[in-house]
Amino acid sequence: MKELVEVIAKSLVDYPDQVVVTETENEKAIVLELRVAQFDMGKVIGKQGRIAKAIRSVVKAAASKEEKKVIVEIMQ
Repeated sequence: MKELVEVIAKSLVDYPDQVVVTETENEKAIVLELRVAQFDMGKVIGKQGRIAKAIRSVVKAAASKEEKKVIVEIMQ
């Protein structure tokens, strides 16, 4: 899942070298934290959060194959 979020984010931003995805796992779910450059926050979130919602939907679909719950958090 981490690689999937990383590839999607790097294709959206102007500074792909500053994209960092950290993965933590607890008993309930896998939490993916996406960090991008401050200038790229708007590109990752999109108008009214549409791109962020689309990223979460793609990751959720990929996680359903593995029967895991994945949470994507976009951080600054």
